[in-house]
Amino acid sequence: MATSRNQPKDHCEVVLDTVASGQAAARSAVAASWCRSALHHKLDPATERRRERFDAAEIARLREANGELLAAARPTLDRLFGNVGAIGACVIISDLDGVVLEARATAAERALFDSVGLVPGAAWSEQAEGTNGIGTCLVEARPVTIMRDEHFASRNVGVSCMDAPIFDPTGKLVAALDVSTARADQAEAVAGMVAALVQDAARSIERDFFCSRYAASRIVYVGAGHEGPTAQGSALLAVDRDDLVIGATRTARRQLGLAARGGLAPLPLAHVLGEASEQAGFGDAERAVLRQALARSGGNVAAAARLLGIGRATFYRRMERVGMTPSLH
Repeated sequence: MATSRNQPKDHCEVVLDTVASGQAAARSAVAASWCRSALHHKLDPATERRRERFDAAEIARLREANGELLAAARPTLDRLFGNVGAIGACVIISDLDGVVLEARATAAERALFDSVGLVPGAAWSEQAEGTNGIGTCLVEARPVTIMRDEHFASRNVGVSCMDAPIFDPTGKLVAALDVSTARADQAEAVAGMVAALVQDAARSIERDFFCSRYAASRIVYVGAGHEGPTAQGSALLAVDRDDLVIGATRTARRQLGLAARGGLAPLPLAHVLGEASEQAGFGDAERAVLRQALARSGGNVAAAARLLGIGRATFYRRMERVGMTPSLH
């Protein structure tokens, strides 16, 4: 039967008409994702059947493979759920393939989220589900919000999703953080506030992941002039005992012009921060060691020598060699 001129198009018609348009993808990120879903992944927005979920053994394997990430993420997942659970939202972290690793939901909402597939083991890549918060976030490697009818598949229009990508300590994309709600009364203004919480939580996970990976190193927060793993912000450097930068978060890499991803060749901290002046020599390094030992021992040369495992006379000789005297330390 022909559609009445006044009858609104259903969701599938809107999606397919948009895909058929030659210009829609250039005007809208959602339309571009719809086009990928239909043309590249060959998905049908009208299909009701969901892909099968991974079983418990496979979920356990995936969690083990992502163990370092999950250990760093769990405190933040709990805090985020404490902020959004009361509005009927669930909190999800997926792996790089869009498979849900862990989920947080209230007992009252759990059955609802189970029915729409927002549970551990469900696959939410664009290839599996078309346009959706998790999958589209992973494809575009940026925060995305997919409201109800912005989903590709009609079966998913009952939820709204706010997502942010998570990058590991080497700058590699490894996961998506998602908050989803199935409540139709959630206005876009609320979605915007939740999206901001999700992005902050993703950066918090990245900070904790980085600090955990480099627990034996000194952590320097770029831009604030202070150090420590509790510093706010996500531009962090890991510095070894020789003051060489051996790690940097994605934000720090972008801010300081370092390699976008992968391991870093060790570089002097002062050079990375653009503070390097004249090249320090062996004498400068030895002088610094001697001064630090004296400072730690309250100016007592004998105690400073013991700290360095050398004799008092040797300490004096080395002071003389680098131009130090007891009155100049």
